[in-house]
Amino acid sequence: MKKTIVISPKDLVGVALYPLKKGEEAEGVTLKEDIEKGHKFSLRAISKGENIIKYGEVIGRATADISCGEHIHSHNMSTGLEGTLEYSYNKKEIAPAGEFRSRKVNVYERKNGDVGIRNELWVIPTVGCVNAQARAIVETFNKKHGELPGIDGCFTFTHPYGCSQIGEDHERTKMILQRMVKHPNCGGVLVLGLGCENNRMDVFRETLGEYDESRTEFLVAQEVGDEIAEGVKHLEKLYEAAKNDRRTEKDISCLKVGLKCGGSDGLSGITANPLVGRFSDYIASVGGTTVLTEVPEMFGAEQLLMDRAKDKATFDKIVKLVNGFKEYYQKHDQPVYENPSPGNKAGGITTLEDKSLGCTQKSGTREVCDVLFDGDKLTANGLNLLNGPGNDMVAVTNLASAGCHMVLFTTGRGTPFGGFVPTVKISTNSDLAKRKSNWIDLDAGGIAAGESFESKLDELIDLVTEVANGKQTVNERYNSRDIAIFKTGVTL
Repeated sequence: MKKTIVISPKDLVGVALYPLKKGEEAEGVTLKEDIEKGHKFSLRAISKGENIIKYGEVIGRATADISCGEHIHSHNMSTGLEGTLEYSYNKKEIAPAGEFRSRKVNVYERKNGDVGIRNELWVIPTVGCVNAQARAIVETFNKKHGELPGIDGCFTFTHPYGCSQIGEDHERTKMILQRMVKHPNCGGVLVLGLGCENNRMDVFRETLGEYDESRTEFLVAQEVGDEIAEGVKHLEKLYEAAKNDRRTEKDISCLKVGLKCGGSDGLSGITANPLVGRFSDYIASVGGTTVLTEVPEMFGAEQLLMDRAKDKATFDKIVKLVNGFKEYYQKHDQPVYENPSPGNKAGGITTLEDKSLGCTQKSGTREVCDVLFDGDKLTANGLNLLNGPGNDMVAVTNLASAGCHMVLFTTGRGTPFGGFVPTVKISTNSDLAKRKSNWIDLDAGGIAAGESFESKLDELIDLVTEVANGKQTVNERYNSRDIAIFKTGVTL
């Protein structure tokens, strides 16, 4: 059984795949102390101030002299990142894609030509003041009708916003909710307002753009006597319109898949993230679409993404994406590189460069075809980058709002969270998958034990196909469905 790994021949560190004991031999060196799973140890003596290499790239610098076989972590290593940077466009030649077998999925074709992988009824509040009413409408409807043949369930997605917001925050809240209203996984939607909020229903409808009027209902609570009863009537109308929808066969290239990690550990960049990167390459090669977000977790690895930009214009967009987020931190007088989290560090990730180089493994090796900012829609097949923070709930909400049908979510520490689209949890280690089978959909930990990426990729493609065809993810089975909207300004 392989107990350690050196990711690149350039590396100065090895990584423990299993807990190691002081005195053990590992990668040709004798360990000076115990090394926990996912943590790093030195392959040679490293001088104070010297760059430390992992993934073949710099992940920080030594803050003390480090002897051969010593544990490397926060006590003797720190980030080397500082401020905003200037970047140069050095387009990397992308190797031709291998031969991939395309597959078929069974999806719902919507009136405007979009496809969805679910046929659900949604209640979307325009303002947090009616969250309880939205929940009551759904609960009353579900209790009254029991099983609902022809649809995949009725749900609401509550949030605390929609009023006392101005500027970008107000516009972003409205935009996210409008994107949800028109998401193709939704077969019918009731938009529920209060009546006096900033996010007024009349303006919401005027700026909604084209939508299927036969699948969209609006209700203002202050304008009716019993908003619960009225809401149920609207849902019954939507159910009649949606219950006869049927799946139709399409090529898997119709899918748009979000890429996200959360609760990462030292194995994230070794097992689950590279696996998802191979999936991204597969989808891009057959004509489909993937989307990578979490801009702060690109810091330290951004040049690698920039070198894969399809052209100079796309490179310029990546620079804007990265430096724009750094400037957002600086505007609020916050450190740009205040990352990784305590859980990340406990799992073996030391610096932001360490985290980012592992995180961006999810992007695979294909070229970056486009970059999306607030309000942009997915238009390019292949790998896209999306503006937004690393926060799990915000990032998954952003991915789904951009048009993703599902999100592949890798995790080493574990999380039960799910978004408003199916959220496929992929564990970086088998221990997590065994302990938390009520959270995890796929175990990538076997890769550390010697399973091939090729066999796991086939398993992941099979799972994505099954989810697209209607198989519930764990978050769906346990009804873990939430949204969070990014906020940058003041509250009135």
